[in-house]
Amino acid sequence: MPTRSRLLSTRVLLTCAALGVATGLVAGVAGWITPVVLLAAPFLYGLVLGSHVLPGIIAQEVLRLPLVALLTHVLAALVGSAFNPAWFPRYIGTALLFGLIQEGIAALTRYRAWGAWRFFVSAAIIGVIVAVVVFFAVDLGSMAIWVQVTYLILAVLGPVVWTAIGLGVGSALRRAGVAQR
Repeated sequence: MPTRSRLLSTRVLLTCAALGVATGLVAGVAGWITPVVLLAAPFLYGLVLGSHVLPGIIAQEVLRLPLVALLTHVLAALVGSAFNPAWFPRYIGTALLFGLIQEGIAALTRYRAWGAWRFFVSAAIIGVIVAVVVFFAVDLGSMAIWVQVTYLILAVLGPVVWTAIGLGVGSALRRAGVAQR
């Protein structure tokens, strides 16, 4: 495992901050469109909520260090909540949940396995949790069966799709030299 000074280096903190701001802007937009999606097409909410995996995925792909997913998630939540301060607890709760899941999967591999499969495992876990929680939160059980099935599929696929996007962004940032030591 990397030394403490390497984990908390200025470079790592600034990279997490930059990624947190960028992905926090995405979270802010997701927050703005959430009420519209929930009213007009609640079965699409999993795709919107899935965007919240980006901070941790990009940070872990770029830096490949412990705690960067959690730190970047919290910073993104702070930026995202500036767009809708009333949702601050939701942003922080989502950041902690998603960040801890992503860190947990990385910790299980002792922060040594960085293959795409590992990121998609965390995305699938997050997708299942999102599907169950939001199913009850928006009372999808009272909606048509096609809405329920579509919602469940998209809720699980949302984080997976956003993970693929995040891996692409993270890989491009690594190639650009963001992760150079």
